[in-house]
Amino acid sequence: MPQPLGGNQMPRFAGIATFMRLPGRSAAADLDVAVVGVPIDIGTSNRPGARFGPRGIRDESVLVRPYNMATRAAPFDSLRIDDIGDVATNPYNLADAVTRIEAFYDELLQHDVITVSMGGDHTMALPIMRAMRKRHGPLGLIHVDAHTDINDHMFGEAIAHGTPFRRAVEEDLLDTHRVAQIGVRGTGYAADDFDWSREQGFRVVQVEECWNRSLEPLMAEVRDKVGGGPVYVSFDIDALDPAFAPGTGTPEIGGLTAPQALEIIRGCRGLTLVGCELVEVAPIYDPTGATPLTAANLLFEMLCVLPGVQYSD
Repeated sequence: MPQPLGGNQMPRFAGIATFMRLPGRSAAADLDVAVVGVPIDIGTSNRPGARFGPRGIRDESVLVRPYNMATRAAPFDSLRIDDIGDVATNPYNLADAVTRIEAFYDELLQHDVITVSMGGDHTMALPIMRAMRKRHGPLGLIHVDAHTDINDHMFGEAIAHGTPFRRAVEEDLLDTHRVAQIGVRGTGYAADDFDWSREQGFRVVQVEECWNRSLEPLMAEVRDKVGGGPVYVSFDIDALDPAFAPGTGTPEIGGLTAPQALEIIRGCRGLTLVGCELVEVAPIYDPTGATPLTAANLLFEMLCVLPGVQYSD
């Protein structure tokens, strides 16, 4: 059972930079959960920098300890979890990068692991879901984001960080009546920008539904919506208000709070999660390190709700 390296064994500012200072030496065949970095940002439409997301998250994850004191989850005592490194993405060619990501996850999923991925821009969701669909069939989806990412094209391109969920519907990757999009907001190009999602059967939760309230009741509704099959979680850090996570490429005001993000992830407990991702972390826009630190904590919370995790309730 690989374990994170404790702060009393090695100072937190020292040692090898893996997620939560896991050993980083395991083969996928020996794991239940593989933590993967996907350093890509050539699908980005605004500020680049998410290619440094996985490294930034690993750096800040040294502050995350292995026991969840709120939920009593002990993921590292329950599952074999390790950081297996990064996908070798192509920084010069987006189409080739997408092909490489899909091939990497095709190989990884042959070992029947759950994947927890660090991004990287949101383009990465499409090749990962393609690989997931081959392994698990059509997916339920919890998509937490400031944006719906359902553009048909961006500058004439069908694949970019704003298009993955339109392509996922067209390619039959999703069970469209088991999809929820949470936190979407901001300005648009037309009054009906969010309606395409609703026409597919998605539950679209605009951020105004979330303001000034606990999201535990919402997540009970979401579990009923997306349950009954395999579920993928795609969490864009820009779902959070820039006050909590300024280090991202396309920030939008009026977003979710950090406690609401915790409620959303903890509300996924009991679902058949087959993979999770945290994307669009661009550390260069946050010199305080708060954004990758928040991302690291949210990824740990994802580990805590995976199937098979034991709780000392």
